[in-house]
Amino acid sequence: LAACGKTQQSAAPAAADKSVPAPVAVAIVNGTTISREEYDIYVKGLLQGKQQELTPEQKNQVLDEMISMQLLSAQAEKDGVGKDPDTAAQLQVLRIRVLADAASQKFLKGQEPTDAQLHAEYETAIASMDKTEYHARHILVSSKDQADQNIKKLKGGAKFEDLAKAQSLDTGSKANGGDLGWFTTSHMVKPFADAVKGLKKGEITPQPVQTQYGWHVIQLEDTREAAPPPFDQVKAQLVNAVIRKKLQAYVDDLKKNAKIEKKL
Repeated sequence: LAACGKTQQSAAPAAADKSVPAPVAVAIVNGTTISREEYDIYVKGLLQGKQQELTPEQKNQVLDEMISMQLLSAQAEKDGVGKDPDTAAQLQVLRIRVLADAASQKFLKGQEPTDAQLHAEYETAIASMDKTEYHARHILVSSKDQADQNIKKLKGGAKFEDLAKAQSLDTGSKANGGDLGWFTTSHMVKPFADAVKGLKKGEITPQPVQTQYGWHVIQLEDTREAAPPPFDQVKAQLVNAVIRKKLQAYVDDLKKNAKIEKKL
């Protein structure tokens, strides 16, 4: 991306700043340098955080791609494409995004969470988590009439598992007789979660429950107290949560001291 935004540079500048080391070139295209730094940044973006070593062939492919981009970028400059409003807006958004990310990274240097902050975040998360886990089955069908018929069959002595295996549209639980295993209601859509909360052990929903997936008949198998995950198991998530909160607080402070006028 950095290579795309450059204008043509002279191969022999009239006055070089000797205090700034010349970039190490991986290619020179019509006098414009594609630097090692730009190449590494581009590769980093392609890998998206993956720890992977490119093969010589892959490295050459990436370089060829950057050369092509530079040629197209230079042609765009000649054609005045950069003056197009949409193109100019895209370039500005990219610039804002890169600078915002750089500012975030600069702020977060030296902001590593302390053990006290991590344990405080852990206690907050535990306090807000669902305290109950539910074990339930369901039969998912496409119409209310079909769901009503299943409720009648269940009241008449039909086995829940058999109906689920024969009719349920939920491929993830159908083979297991509609068994959803243990879950907290925060992992379910609200109508389903509300219905489960209203059931007693062994009960079946008296009316079909509609969600965006279809119509459900639900049976509650059991409940138990949810055990919080050990601190060490979720430490990485806690680090991310604390960092996000620190960055958000920093942004909120910037907003407080900024003059903002929304025009939408």
